[in-house]
Amino acid sequence: MKPYKAAAIQLNSQPDLSHSMEKVGERLREASDAGALLAVLPENFAFFGNDREQLRQADEISARVEKELPALAKELGLYIVAGGYPLPAGNGKVFNRSALFDADGEVIAHYHKMHLFDVVLSETEKYLESEIMEPGEPEAVVAGSEDLGRIGLSICYDLRFPELYRKMADRKADLITVPSAFTKTTGEVHWEPLLRARAIENQCYVIAPAQTGIHGGRRETWGHSLIIDPWGTILVDGGDQPGVAIAEINPGKITEVRRKVPSLEHRVMGKFNRD
Repeated sequence: MKPYKAAAIQLNSQPDLSHSMEKVGERLREASDAGALLAVLPENFAFFGNDREQLRQADEISARVEKELPALAKELGLYIVAGGYPLPAGNGKVFNRSALFDADGEVIAHYHKMHLFDVVLSETEKYLESEIMEPGEPEAVVAGSEDLGRIGLSICYDLRFPELYRKMADRKADLITVPSAFTKTTGEVHWEPLLRARAIENQCYVIAPAQTGIHGGRRETWGHSLIIDPWGTILVDGGDQPGVAIAEINPGKITEVRRKVPSLEHRVMGKFNRD
């Protein structure tokens, strides 16, 4: 694994599949033109709006994603993490899938979101993902790549469950992806500290692409896509507008941080529950 550029793609996706996928293509080409080897898309990149409408269109959305993204990966020579898109689960619900495509357009690994966002933030703001989503198996997915190192896959609300990321560290993850659609309400207070904590405690890079702005005329997301190094330093912040945030992933930095503060080796309680 050599140093390489990675891109966190920030989008304002809408409940319009064709429009959203057109924007995805534009941003992936922008990342490739900037020299990125890896591009990570946010949650709900292909369709973001009414949950019931997303459920109704899930077959079409997943088919379009799984046709167009492999073609773009191959055309651009780009590894792509398809951050979160609905895949029919066969029981009237959908999985929220993140998939890693290599530069030949082949799927290296996939992950189904296991922690569903069922929260009530106020009388007017509540989210019940379990009404349309099926949780994935409780397993940490870490995929190895000669070009990228070892990459852990997660999605949005997973960020609040540190045990998942510690399991990724046990499986030698060099980089963790957290494609998200964080609400503005929670994002402005929790987004950055949670992401920095995951990077610091697991001594790995974190790439967290985000949705931003208003979606479908109702839901508002926080934006501020981040790429963070193993020391907890924010390398790039995507702000509040759609765009491409790029930073270098350097394996030497991972080695340096783990040598300076070998906390992963000093664990005591972790010895009792490692695979």
